[in-house]
Amino acid sequence: MMMRASPCCNSRKALSWKLESDDCCSWDGVRCDKDTGHVISLDLNNSCLYGSFNSSSSLFRLLSNLTCLDLQGSGFAGQIPAEIFQLSKLVYLDLELNLLKLQNPGLQSLVEKFPNMEELYLTQVDISSTVPNNMANLTSLTSLEIEECGLHGEFPAGSFQLPNLQILSVQLNSDLTGCLPEFNRSRPLKLLKLAGTSFYGELLDSIGDLKLLYDFDVRECNFSGPVPSSFGNLTELIICTFHVTISTAVLWIGLNLNLNGSIPFFIRNLTQLTYLNLGSCNLTGHIPSWQANLTQLSLLALDSNGLYGSIPSWIYRLMNLETLDLDLNYIGGIVEFDNFLKLQNLNWLQLSSNQISLLTKPSNNITFPKFQVLGLSSCDLYEFPDFLKSEDELEYLVLSNNKISGLIPKWMSNSSFHQLPVILPWTNLRALDLSNKKLEGSLPIPPPSIFRYSVSNNTLIGKIPQMICNLSSLFSLDLSYNNLCGMLPDCLGNLNFSLSVLNLRRNNFHSNIPQICKKGGNLKMIDFSQNQLQGWMPRSLVNCTIIGVLILRYNQLQGAIGKPKSNFVFPNLHIIDISYNNITGKLPFEYFRIWKAMQIIGKHGQMYMQANRDFQLPKYSVTSQYPYSMTFTNKGLETAYKRIPYIFIAMDLSSNNFEGEIPELMGNLKGIQLLNLSNNLLTSSIPSSLERLTTLEALDLSQNKLSREIPLQLTQLTFLAFFNVSNNHLIGPIPHRLCGSPLLKKCGNFEDSLLPPLTFEEINQDSKLLFGFGWIVVVIGYGCGFIIGVAIVQIVIARKYNWFIYLQYVVQHQIGR
Repeated sequence: MMMRASPCCNSRKALSWKLESDDCCSWDGVRCDKDTGHVISLDLNNSCLYGSFNSSSSLFRLLSNLTCLDLQGSGFAGQIPAEIFQLSKLVYLDLELNLLKLQNPGLQSLVEKFPNMEELYLTQVDISSTVPNNMANLTSLTSLEIEECGLHGEFPAGSFQLPNLQILSVQLNSDLTGCLPEFNRSRPLKLLKLAGTSFYGELLDSIGDLKLLYDFDVRECNFSGPVPSSFGNLTELIICTFHVTISTAVLWIGLNLNLNGSIPFFIRNLTQLTYLNLGSCNLTGHIPSWQANLTQLSLLALDSNGLYGSIPSWIYRLMNLETLDLDLNYIGGIVEFDNFLKLQNLNWLQLSSNQISLLTKPSNNITFPKFQVLGLSSCDLYEFPDFLKSEDELEYLVLSNNKISGLIPKWMSNSSFHQLPVILPWTNLRALDLSNKKLEGSLPIPPPSIFRYSVSNNTLIGKIPQMICNLSSLFSLDLSYNNLCGMLPDCLGNLNFSLSVLNLRRNNFHSNIPQICKKGGNLKMIDFSQNQLQGWMPRSLVNCTIIGVLILRYNQLQGAIGKPKSNFVFPNLHIIDISYNNITGKLPFEYFRIWKAMQIIGKHGQMYMQANRDFQLPKYSVTSQYPYSMTFTNKGLETAYKRIPYIFIAMDLSSNNFEGEIPELMGNLKGIQLLNLSNNLLTSSIPSSLERLTTLEALDLSQNKLSREIPLQLTQLTFLAFFNVSNNHLIGPIPHRLCGSPLLKKCGNFEDSLLPPLTFEEINQDSKLLFGFGWIVVVIGYGCGFIIGVAIVQIVIARKYNWFIYLQYVVQHQIGR
């Protein structure tokens, strides 16, 4: 092997190998046979060695009697050489947590060469193959861990039936499929982890025969059906996880396993359980009293369900409880926070988004648990809880959507109270959400450890302090919907390499936009809308190469958009809105060639656009998610999106001073669904190339100087639900698919069936799927009035019909006045 000890490593093993000694059996990590003196065990676990395997090395021949080889986490890289298979006496092999490959030869060869293998650990070794059927021949195998190895295909069912197998983990191989077999009482299986695979089918009753099972994990799988009551027989079970591990610091989201109903009764028998997570399992009803039997629980997560009633008193008697997550239910009643004082091990408490009224008392001479995660959103709080002053280990604090108002209290400031800005005291804080309150005063500054900070929807005033630029770990900054003013600090560009989200929507900022983007930056979402920003759009924006959402609407920006200097300007852009400014010049057609994300139809990814950031707590790895939100003109209606679907692609350049023709290259943006070029100075004809925008749902070209006929090709846009070309100089016939008053062709009797308008939230909810609405709303200049026309192109879905009716109602009253 070509290996060296890292000079920065303090490993005792690595240091001992540097000693000058002819007796290698004295080296740390080396064990020899007492009779023969042959090396039989080599333990270099986390030894800080690094390098690659040298297949020509004589070392493998010298270790021909080796039975145990442990290289876990030692920094080796490259292909595992075939010569390692010469160690035919191996019964223990641990190569996990390196940068190794097992591909040529591969896993099948390894299984063939080591028929007596007892323990095999290959986690994070790049295998990228199927699991061979001959794996079922390793009858001596007691432990098999092949996690996150790129495995795919069907996992051989016979491997579950190995007579001595106690540990089986194949988790985090997303393309690995299979079903669980029937188990019998003789199986010694103690740990079974399939999380993050594509295993499917039902969980069989025979799982209850695995009497020794203490850890069962089927997160992020495709299992269906109920959890069998035989799980109640698994009295040794300590960890039982059905939900997915996609988590935020606010909630854990459960998918795939739908329990549908009350908390399963069989759980009452699992008295040794320490970890119970039933988040997002569609549970309803009260939290049952029989759960008080689970006295060993250190984690209880029932979040994201439909549970109601009050928090039962037995929860306050779980002396080992460290994590309690009841987020996103309908739990109500008055909760006295003093009840949690009994749980001195509690460090993670989530009560957000219920119907709780939380009562807190002054914390004088009272010892509170030391919280790391505290979620108290929507808990009917009228003031900042007094006990927070002693919570010096807080890493995540959510106090949004309460009734707290006024200035930040004196005890929350690390600086002199009369000194501005107010500096918050929690030195370990990673995430802080103080949004949707009535906070007043200047912008409080969190500690340098912060990575997510939101104070949106308050009444804060004053400038953004320069100190904000010292938050070098900041991942998302949301200051939207306040009364902040002044110039944006030039130093915001210092946050370029950490910041992914910058939301300053609806404040009173004025000045030029500073150079916020530098090469290699991470900004993915910028929203400066509804301010008074001036000047030209900064050239530095082109350095935000991974940006997906850019919203600058309702400002006072001016000047022309320059030509791109490379082909890598905004290749990931999904949404651009620069409407209601004073931008001049021609439409930036050169960009339409290189905005690659807008040229792709039906690109699937995550369900919603969001930015993610991982952080590590002592016992948990947590992913904090910031879902993008925006306000956008959709089909003639100003719509607030609390979340933005990932498939949504839109462009709004309206209400500027763009001139010239609509470029033919606009037809390249095949994935676009909403296109608004209205209220500009555009001339010439509507290009027929727009027929290539086959996913287009809304097209607004009104209030321009367009002429000639409407291209007949546009009738091929079968998803088009809103088409406005009013107030132009168009001539010729109206395409035959249009109908409705004042035309002679009628569209049916739906016009007499107007329903009450929906709320913005309902419209947003019904807009999650952005196509196939079934009607086309058309506004065409006709004499001195307008035509509101409708064409039937799809089968109408009832709820979407209501949505359309409201759209038409708004169009008639907003445009037709």
